[in-house]
Amino acid sequence: MRVCLASTSPARLMLLRQAGIEPLTRAPQVDEEAMIAGVEATEERTLPPEEHVLLLARAKAADVAAALAVEGFDGIVIGGDSMFELDGATLGKPYEPDIARARWHDMRGRTGTLHSGHSVFRVAPDAPLREAHAVAAASVSFAADLTDAEIDAYVATGEPLLVAGAFTVDSLGGAFIERVEGDPSTVVGMSLSTVRALVRRLEVEWTDLWAPHAS
Repeated sequence: MRVCLASTSPARLMLLRQAGIEPLTRAPQVDEEAMIAGVEATEERTLPPEEHVLLLARAKAADVAAALAVEGFDGIVIGGDSMFELDGATLGKPYEPDIARARWHDMRGRTGTLHSGHSVFRVAPDAPLREAHAVAAASVSFAADLTDAEIDAYVATGEPLLVAGAFTVDSLGGAFIERVEGDPSTVVGMSLSTVRALVRRLEVEWTDLWAPHAS
């Protein structure tokens, strides 16, 4: 069965490939900041991390699923969004080196939670779209003996600037993480066990998504 990843995230693409899936990729046309701001203004509250990531995951997957349905696509569309929470503060992508550096000084020796929203759509010709969604979370504990020089060197690589929470667990940042509790793939960008459960909820077997060479 065909699979489309509603994301241009290299980490999410790598995860699916490692799991035996070779997806198409489509960039969703969603203004994330405007969507969150609109909902929060309407509801007069700040969305907690789990609602924030789920709202965006569903919006991104829905956008791509609707476009593919017009094209006669037959398969699964997967969307996701992630956000790191530390002491009640939510931390997205830092973008700027100074922000990433400050976050690492705050995270050193502490534990936070990575929230990951997931949305899966079943798209089939001449059939209504069907969707299943869920949020997964994993706690992440950072090394207490991390030096200022190590933080500076890591930030200088540019890796933490474009990832939620300013860290990775599967690349250069992995050496600075002492423990992950929960599905470790959640911290990479998407919980594979959660996606499998959502796919099966839509009456599709996970193994049917494997590329031919993986089966």
